Amino acid sequence: MAPTEATILSTFLLPPAHLPAIISLQAFTDLFPRSQQSSPQVKALYRDLQHQRARIVDAVTHNIASEVQRGNTQQRAVVRERRKAETEEQDDEVDIEYALFGPSSNLDAPKSHSLTSILPELELAASQVEEEIRRLEDEAETLLGEIHATVGGLSDIRYGRLANSNLPEQVVDGLERLEASCRAT
Repeated sequence: MAPTEATILSTFLLPPAHLPAIISLQAFTDLFPRSQQSSPQVKALYRDLQHQRARIVDAVTHNIASEVQRGNTQQRAVVRERRKAETEEQDDEVDIEYALFGPSSNLDAPKSHSLTSILPELELAASQVEEEIRRLEDEAETLLGEIHATVGGLSDIRYGRLANSNLPEQVVDGLERLEASCRAT
């Protein structure tokens, strides 16, 4: 059986949720300096942290229940809309009659688009997609050119042909300054 939304959320959000499952009082006390470990405030702090953690766990549990309920409501709405869409079959002949003769008393209410109104919009959308494709191809060519230039520059470094002949000295000077600043701090 497939896991439900509630079991998935509970499995991944709650365990180990309670503070003693994460860190014991002794381990929590060991985190403090030795002079403070015997203080009763450490135990009070642990109890307060435990209480806050329990409140958070309760809130998460409540939120999981709310989310499951909201998911069930959404699922019912989707099923309802699917059933409604199945009962309302699309009739192309009615659309054509409406486009040719206009509204009549025995036809359904007009849809948002007719055959004549959708064609220009589809053509516009197709031209916009084609333009976007052209723009992306131009961008890809530009990026490819930049990549080739970078690879060429790296190839020059590999074979020792540098455009800046002072680069090795500049790199050594920069490294020496970095070393000096590291030693100073």
